[in-house]
Amino acid sequence: MQNIAEFRIIGRIGKVEVKEKVTYLSVASNYNRKDGDDWKTDVHWNSVTLFDKLAKRLTASKGDLVHITGRVRQNQYEAGDSTHYGVDLIADGIAILAKKDGPADDEKPN
Repeated sequence: MQNIAEFRIIGRIGKVEVKEKVTYLSVASNYNRKDGDDWKTDVHWNSVTLFDKLAKRLTASKGDLVHITGRVRQNQYEAGDSTHYGVDLIADGIAILAKKDGPADDEKPN
């Protein structure tokens, strides 16, 4: 049996940073929580990495609602006298659920 660490995010794209063979997306997800008798919404920003093939197929832009799935990878690096730890969210798939200014590509009439 294979052991896996994976993620699923449904949220809106805030920023797209395109590099030569990688694209970085900043995706906002909302979480509701109860604060006393009131419900509040907390926004969490997730940094997602898309590598070459998936990045080249990306048609989503800022404000689009997307569904992203992928794998989680831990990393660490040394800086000076300390070790820094982090987590990378690497996309395996992305789908546009709704465009910022209209329906998703696959919802448009022919």
